[in-house]
Amino acid sequence: MEQKEIWLKSLITESPQEGYELAIQLSRMEVKSTQPDIEVLKRLRTDYANSASGLTAASHVIALNFQTISAANGYWR
Repeated sequence: MEQKEIWLKSLITESPQEGYELAIQLSRMEVKSTQPDIEVLKRLRTDYANSASGLTAASHVIALNFQTISAANGYWR
């Protein structure tokens, strides 16, 4: 069994900006996990990059990840 590198050590961040950047990274990793073939991923990128509904869906995924990270950080209070 192949052992994967652990890249996500924590959802805790110093600031909302860092939390948002982590949300984007999480979202990108989710796409790579869903479509592990890099060539297919690159080929499909132009489809969703030029699609209002595709971009809206991507923004929604980032927002959901940011919501989770915000809660994990106590909304930075």
